[in-house]
Order: sequence, then C-alpha cells, then structure tokens
Amino acid sequence: MRRGERSVMVISAQERLDDVVVAVVEVAAEAGESGTYTADVARTLAAVVGKVGARIAAEAETRGFRCGWREAVVLSADGAQDGARVFRMPAGPGN
Repeated sequence: MRRGERSVMVISAQERLDDVVVAVVEVAAEAGESGTYTADVARTLAAVVGKVGARIAAEAETRGFRCGWREAVVLSADGAQDGARVFRMPAGPGN
C-alpha cells in the first residue's frame, strides 16, 4: 500500500445494482405467485430500481472524483509534479 491509502472492501456500483435488481425480481416473482402483481406493483418496482440506480451512479462518480483527487495529492506530495505537463485552456467568449 502507498502512503495515504487504506485497505477498504468496496462493493462495486455494478454489484450493488445487481443486488437491487435481484431483490426486485424476487419481490415481483413472489407477487406473481401470490396473485398480487399489478401494474402499480410493476411501476413501484421500476421506480425503486431507477431511484437506487441513480443514487449508485452519483455515489460512484463522487467516489471516482475523490479517488482521483487523493491520488493527485499523494503524487504531488511525492514530488511527482516535476514531470507534470500543464495545459492552459483558452478563455471562452466573454472572458
């Protein structure tokens, strides 16, 4: 492990979404077997997958940014910025 890193078991976004979909399919199957599966149940289950999926995606983006930022800080602390190339972006219209 490099300096600043810690060992953490992280479940991937895909695995988390897989778990949610499996649970939703199980609920749908149980509702179907008991005769209580309706269009409202279907809409509700679809909404659950959509809402949890959106949350998982947002958390994955945030985690990716944090990891990238942490890596950049660690590299700069190690003196790795000496070989870094900086690209200046031209100012946009009105700037």
